[in-house]
Amino acid sequence: MIESMRKGKLRFKSAVKNTSLFPLSFAWEWVYRIRRSFYEYGIFDKTVFKVPVISVGNLSFGGTGKTPTIIWLADWMITHGLTPVVLTRGYKGQLENSSGLLKSGQKFRLNPFDYGDEPLMISNKMSKGAVIVGKKRAENLLKYFWEVHPDVVLLDDGFQHLQIYRSFNIVLFDATMPLDLYRVAPLGYLREGFSALKDADAIVISRTDLVTPEKLQKLTSTIAEHIHHKPVMALTRYHSVGVFDVHDKYIFSMHELKGLKAIAVTAIASPDSFYHYLEGAGVEISEKVSFSDHYFFTPEDVNDLLIKASQQSAVIMCSEKDMVKMKRVSLDSRILFIKVKVEFISGEKELLGALSKVLHLDSHA
Repeated sequence: MIESMRKGKLRFKSAVKNTSLFPLSFAWEWVYRIRRSFYEYGIFDKTVFKVPVISVGNLSFGGTGKTPTIIWLADWMITHGLTPVVLTRGYKGQLENSSGLLKSGQKFRLNPFDYGDEPLMISNKMSKGAVIVGKKRAENLLKYFWEVHPDVVLLDDGFQHLQIYRSFNIVLFDATMPLDLYRVAPLGYLREGFSALKDADAIVISRTDLVTPEKLQKLTSTIAEHIHHKPVMALTRYHSVGVFDVHDKYIFSMHELKGLKAIAVTAIASPDSFYHYLEGAGVEISEKVSFSDHYFFTPEDVNDLLIKASQQSAVIMCSEKDMVKMKRVSLDSRILFIKVKVEFISGEKELLGALSKVLHLDSHA
């Protein structure tokens, strides 16, 4: 079994020191600036829907916590009587280049190879509404709109998807991302520059409990330098619900993880955050196995992991997103995952207040 070395991020880190890439980075940033201005001034058309569209996106490549944030938003909206529909690309799923519909409660005979791992995870969490998969998001929403009758649309990874008019933009930052990567590619790890934050209605920094106060302060100061309006600012972390097995059965709490020996397996954009989380809970990680983001585990992969687990007298620990694909290959009881949910450190009341105005809700309690 070959481990991924997360080559993308390593290339970006080494590129920071290469001054010959400044012209390319400058050109990249201005292409995105011009593109954004073309949509802003109506040179490029936007599709406008009769329901509010809430975008959840970021400036950087990789994971910043969009999926847990969308799950949190959908749950809050459902508790207020709304029917949300999540519009997502379904990255690396077979339906990415066409379209697919996941209705809430539709749990059987669904394959992550078709829909992608994140859409399936989101759909499994929703008690109401639907997830629409496919990269032609405006076209796909039009296709399924009258079948799903949404009250609100959540646009996943939508900050650069300017073809759809949105009512509210939430931009996420990952607090654990090294500060020297906050440059536009290929010098850094940003898709577009900080100037794009002029369109942000809310800025949410995730995983803030995994960094020092000094680093968090530097990040918030850097963001503040580039905004000239007053978007909602919020800080979040992930709160563990508990440890579960492949059958989604509760096994034990995070407190009981202390001293547990485990092989930590990831196929996510920010594996180091997962490892840090396990180590913080007292897990003894005997081996770290990292695959590329959205990787689909094969029977051979899992068999190799199970053999190692037996040899090391360990269990296998993965993220909830990875378990969506892992359980398609094996139902071995030694494979466990941690359920987490978004928990706000600050800014939750302000964010829900702003969203309530957009959604015309009387209360956000």
